[in-house]
Amino acid sequence: MRLEHVELRMVNVPLVSPFRTSFGTDTRHEVLLVHVITDVGEGWAECVAMDRPAYSSEYFNGAIDVIRSFFLPDLFSLGNDLTAEGVAPALKWAKGHRMAKASLETAVLDAQLRGAGVSLASYLGAVKDRVPAGVSVGIMDSLAELETAVGGYLDEGYLRIKLKIEPGWDIEPVRMVRETFGPEMLLQVDANTAYTRTDGAHLAQLDEFDLLLIEQPLDEEDIVGHAILATQVHTPICLDESIVSSSIAVDAIELGATTIINIKPGRVGGYLEGVRIHDVCAERAIPVWCGGMLETGIGRAANVALAALPNFLLPGDTSASSRYFAEDLTAPFVLEDGYVRVPTGPGIGVDPIPEVLEKFTLSTETISR
Repeated sequence: MRLEHVELRMVNVPLVSPFRTSFGTDTRHEVLLVHVITDVGEGWAECVAMDRPAYSSEYFNGAIDVIRSFFLPDLFSLGNDLTAEGVAPALKWAKGHRMAKASLETAVLDAQLRGAGVSLASYLGAVKDRVPAGVSVGIMDSLAELETAVGGYLDEGYLRIKLKIEPGWDIEPVRMVRETFGPEMLLQVDANTAYTRTDGAHLAQLDEFDLLLIEQPLDEEDIVGHAILATQVHTPICLDESIVSSSIAVDAIELGATTIINIKPGRVGGYLEGVRIHDVCAERAIPVWCGGMLETGIGRAANVALAALPNFLLPGDTSASSRYFAEDLTAPFVLEDGYVRVPTGPGIGVDPIPEVLEKFTLSTETISR
């Protein structure tokens, strides 16, 4: 197919409540949407780069610049030979910028699959028509506030609770949640790189709470440190920020740094690389789950499709739209007995609602071949 135009659209969607992690607090989801127009149809994607380089080195203004200045000229130059599978090879020369690359690959893939009448889930190899939904609970101002939040999510039917933690907000919040809501609840924690190698004994205190995993306790570049930590705690170590490719995933597994992996497609360069990580983990009996980046329905639809692959064995951050947004950009994803349905329509299976999209749009830029 041939790429004709690309629209880079910034939107700002309010969150229903502030979401705090060790990186900071979000009250809104300001995000870049990539909309491609090809000779076979249109495609949409959500770039998960944030407003500042806190989660990773990428940020959305940087993503806009690298897409505009470097990536689109390369994709336009492919002429009629553009395919989603060819996006990554065409952009391989550029170091990093995985989130920007992922947004282009995904938008092109959405257009390609819509033109072929094939769903993203089917194309990726999904084996489920719905996926179990977990919810991520941010750092709160008090234990009472945390108790109320967790209780509310359990009442809604979420099958797994993930608590964001940081030094000073870890042992006691986890203890309270476990003691309050019982031993049967699926519970895990996410540190977002907030600890160091010297915190092994402290983090080992979490072992008594029978957690599914501790997610990314150390710096993303410290894979060896995670291997050391894994000898000091009994709770499984899950890597998130550290895993940026299938080759890094293999290295981390072989070093003993992780026994569970969180796959975030934007972080690894796209859904095709996400499938490769899924596959190398399945070959090594390492379960995976799908992480989230506060996506709107555009990004959530693609994540849900990926989470329907066979080795996604733990509930992911595939929450209902209402977890984050009073009004989503697409028809909302809803919780059904703790599960979210996998879209079956062509491509990502959802479309932005025009009037809602316009309501939350900050700016648009159209770039043509």
